[in-house]
Amino acid sequence: MAQDNDPVGTGIVASLARPGGNITGLSSLSPEIGGKQLELLKEIVPKLTRAAVIGTSTSPGHAQRLKELELAATVLRVPFKFVDVRDSKDIEPAFREASKGRAGALVVLGGPVLIASRPQVANLAAKNRLPAIFNVPDFVEDGGLMSYGANYPDLYRRAAVYVDKILKGAKPADLPIEQPAKFELVINLKAAKRIDLTIPQSMLYRADKVIK
Repeated sequence: MAQDNDPVGTGIVASLARPGGNITGLSSLSPEIGGKQLELLKEIVPKLTRAAVIGTSTSPGHAQRLKELELAATVLRVPFKFVDVRDSKDIEPAFREASKGRAGALVVLGGPVLIASRPQVANLAAKNRLPAIFNVPDFVEDGGLMSYGANYPDLYRRAAVYVDKILKGAKPADLPIEQPAKFELVINLKAAKRIDLTIPQSMLYRADKVIK
């Protein structure tokens, strides 16, 4: 596997260190992502005191991602409310709930439903004037503000190393599952302008890609 969200949580493997079966590879889940996403939102909205998080509770890796965000929220003093989106019809109500809760920013955890509705999600974030951060750049390409997460091309390249080892006789059970080593930050200045938000120059310098 090249980028499974939560191989341990879904029962595919026994542990990251010792998979124990006939599957190994890489996981796209990393403890660093949730905290960094909130930190980035706090950087572009310094007075942020409350956030909203939308995602699909049944998606692999959801519980772990939420746990990471809760830890970061405590440190950054930015409490958030989670809104579950299990169907496309839940998307608009989720944004209404976020606005009702006076969220000053939004973290989108992804999941099949939200990923399939990327343009709608990006447009609703702008319509509600919510600075939003996503875990994959696809949302940003479709009009979202910014994304921070694992660099998927790097994961695929590293997966080739596993293929090579296994073809040479290594047992998957003996190959530890690795987590992301590279992360990417993508920012959409068009989306920022749409909600009258100024992205700090220091963040633009750190971005891997800036859409103008």
